[in-house]
Amino acid sequence: MATRQRGRPRSFDREKALHEATMAFWEHGYEATSIADLTRVMGIGAPSLYAAFGDKKVLFAEVVESYAGRYGDFGRRALAEERTARAAIGRLLGEAAVEYTDPEHPRGCLMISAAANCTAADVRDALRERREANLAAFESRIGADVAAGELPPGTDARALARYAGAVLQGMSQQARDGATAGELGGVVEVAMRAWPDRPAGRGA
Repeated sequence: MATRQRGRPRSFDREKALHEATMAFWEHGYEATSIADLTRVMGIGAPSLYAAFGDKKVLFAEVVESYAGRYGDFGRRALAEERTARAAIGRLLGEAAVEYTDPEHPRGCLMISAAANCTAADVRDALRERREANLAAFESRIGADVAAGELPPGTDARALARYAGAVLQGMSQQARDGATAGELGGVVEVAMRAWPDRPAGRGA
């Protein structure tokens, strides 16, 4: 009589599974994406999901980290690489217009839309803290330009940072509503006209 060998767990591509989870959360949001949805798109059973990623909240936290590094890093790069806050914010918004409408993935920004109407306070708070950190980075760059004389001394760095954040968040929602990259690019052009003029005597 043949001896039955113990079955081994089916192997799977963890990175591919994480990518599929990211797409699901990005498209439908945290609340509306169920474990059944996740196992279907990830191609694994619930036991494998829990073993590899933890529960839904833990998986979502990993998704957010992955998203930030792969899809959301253009903002950090703009702030780090451009000489002035105006150039950095203008570049960031311009690249967002393209990124938010890229047909290769869901529209808009996962960090802005994924926790809308979410009843899990810790999930909402985690994304809110990330958005607030982005605003703080905007404010820091703007404040540095005020101190350096690149912006008028009376510039309200916090208000200008929040203005840029409001434009960015609005662009995300409009992208989800079907706005094109060109239409959002027009929004960016109008938004940047509101930026304070460089003080007289400063170079371009």
